[in-house]
Amino acid sequence: MILFGESLNVISTVIGKAYKERDAKPIQTECLEQQKLGMDYIDINLGPAKKDGHELMPWVCEVVQEVVPDIPLLLDTSNIKAIEEGLKVLKPASKPHIVNSIMARPERYEAMLPIAAQYDADIVALMWGPDGLPRDENERAALCVELLYAANEAGIPNEKIWVDGIVTPVNIQQAQLVSLLNFQMMLEDMAPGSMSTCGLSNISNGPPVELRPILNNTYMVMLERYGMKAVISDPLDTELTDVAKGRRPDIVDAVHQAMDGTADPASMSKELGDYVKTVKVIMGETLFSDSYLEI
Repeated sequence: MILFGESLNVISTVIGKAYKERDAKPIQTECLEQQKLGMDYIDINLGPAKKDGHELMPWVCEVVQEVVPDIPLLLDTSNIKAIEEGLKVLKPASKPHIVNSIMARPERYEAMLPIAAQYDADIVALMWGPDGLPRDENERAALCVELLYAANEAGIPNEKIWVDGIVTPVNIQQAQLVSLLNFQMMLEDMAPGSMSTCGLSNISNGPPVELRPILNNTYMVMLERYGMKAVISDPLDTELTDVAKGRRPDIVDAVHQAMDGTADPASMSKELGDYVKTVKVIMGETLFSDSYLEI
């Protein structure tokens, strides 16, 4: 699994302050730490950046590439001009840089696709349409066909597209998690050659903090089984990184057995048994509650 490090984010107190004050040191320290922790890409998230994003993004890009020149970057902001100005200054890395993300809304993709094509960037195709979040996998599929067709017409082949079907919180939209798995299974036939990613931690946004790692880990393994290629992840979650990089096959096996209905929690450690319980919650076989691991 490819990991997009999420911690260079304006919502971080340290990073947000560094962005505002144009202080390179905290930004570069964070990038070097993400490299050390095994992140394959670094996501530069400026948020809306309405006021000065067109100046901030190229500055951050140059600051980051001073210390990790080979790591490809994701440029993440709703400010289209900031994306363009960032792409202008980026130097080639080990893989193409990525525009994160382009919504399945004509007013967004018609403006952004030509920019990505001009600078030979990959794109994240976000399945957020005119009506917001798709209701099911069929609506995701319709948005995907529309957006990928527009990208192809703009000169961006499927091989440069990372489809994001949108992960939702388990505690309020449990059924959507199964819908995304179904969509993920459809993707290769629908858009051959394309890749996929997601904001993984959305699944655990709301549940107690102690449940976040196991929810994130379990859903990542489930998505990967159905073809997910990358996730936006927390670099500090070293267990997730271990699972993603194949260093915890026992967890992967437990999740797969639970998906197949062959898991025997009585023969497993408590740790692996908790993963089985988490699969059942994600699949909607068990209703989510903050205490589901205690039941």
